[in-house]
Amino acid sequence: MSRIAQTFDALKAHNKTGLVTFITAGDPAPASTVPLLHALVAGGADVLELGVPFSDPMAEGPVIQRACERALVHGVGIRHVFEYVREFRKTNQHTPVVLMGYANPIERIGVDAFVEQSREVGADGAIVVDYPPEECEEFAAKMRAAGLDLIFLLAPTSTEARIAQVAKVGSGFSYYVSLKGVTGAGHIDTAEVAERIAEIRRHVSLPIGVGFGIRDAATAKALAGVADAVVIGSRIIQEIEAAEPAQAPAAVQAFVAGIRQALDE
Repeated sequence: MSRIAQTFDALKAHNKTGLVTFITAGDPAPASTVPLLHALVAGGADVLELGVPFSDPMAEGPVIQRACERALVHGVGIRHVFEYVREFRKTNQHTPVVLMGYANPIERIGVDAFVEQSREVGADGAIVVDYPPEECEEFAAKMRAAGLDLIFLLAPTSTEARIAQVAKVGSGFSYYVSLKGVTGAGHIDTAEVAERIAEIRRHVSLPIGVGFGIRDAATAKALAGVADAVVIGSRIIQEIEAAEPAQAPAAVQAFVAGIRQALDE
């Protein structure tokens, strides 16, 4: 059983909603990444998404776009991301780390190299925004063979056929995009999300995390009743932007702890 599956099983056993957090590797500086990962865990994150910087992050709003730009200015690429995970694993063996990004950096080093290096450094899975599930059966099989999960996005516009394909090839959890648009945008209609998740659960037996637009404790708490996990990214990066680099881990930990408390109430 993968570390992600173990984490969601433990959450379910304790009747808790998972908290999945996102930061971009190399933002605000390369030396900040591993301390930020530890701060997220200390604040109560259950699963960590670590963004691979990319020049054209098509699913991201302006906040995560800026994070990618800052990381790229520092020259941070996918090979640096692997090293951050390796360093994190020296002192944390239990929190799942999911690499999130786009196809181009993976294709550049090769799928086989990506899978092997992810496994070797201690990553647990990947979300590749622009890999459609219909074209990912071979990649998903390679990931599973290495003990890694390939996680797919589902949207308000996803067809029944697309949901069924995600159920076929995905593992770990499914990531439901709560609104039409980019990360960090819009207002979430909780009732609409609940209705859509109920439809998805008819096909998908994996846990379902909800993201894209969760900005505060109240929104997270409202979704706790319908989702297995909430995913927060843009709002965490705003905390990083507002803090001095040396203070960013403390700011992030405090913010995440507030979300964790709301989910547990």
